[in-house]
Amino acid sequence: MPREFLGAGRRLVIYRPVLDSNVLLPFFSYTVSAGFPSPADDHLQNKIDLNAHLIENPPATYIMQVSGMSMIGKDIHDRDWLVVDRSKEAKHKSVIVAILDGEVVCKTFHKRNGKAQLVPENAAFKPIDITDEMDFEVWGVVTFSIHDHR
Repeated sequence: MPREFLGAGRRLVIYRPVLDSNVLLPFFSYTVSAGFPSPADDHLQNKIDLNAHLIENPPATYIMQVSGMSMIGKDIHDRDWLVVDRSKEAKHKSVIVAILDGEVVCKTFHKRNGKAQLVPENAAFKPIDITDEMDFEVWGVVTFSIHDHR
């Protein structure tokens, strides 16, 4: 069951991954060439469980959907899905989900010389300096994004 939050007039839905599902996808052991075509049928292997590759710490992992275009420089677009691990520590230049004055945001975390900043990856948006007066919490670190290429 998803958890819902309201903030800045928007609804945020947070999903827990379903870890006990049996959805296994065909897996090709051959890497995909982005240059010249290569036959791949000979390399069809068993099945792959995406949970095993996308989720390192299941109890601390959530799935969230992005709203907005402030992170397009990191190839995170409106309506993409994020895999967010709450157990990971945010480091300089980590892509994070944070709660800033009651609003949930996704930005790149910069921390230098004791100063923290949330940096968008789109020149149309300005960085946000984190001050002591702000209610700020790193909610989790983005480990993967799932982007629809259609």
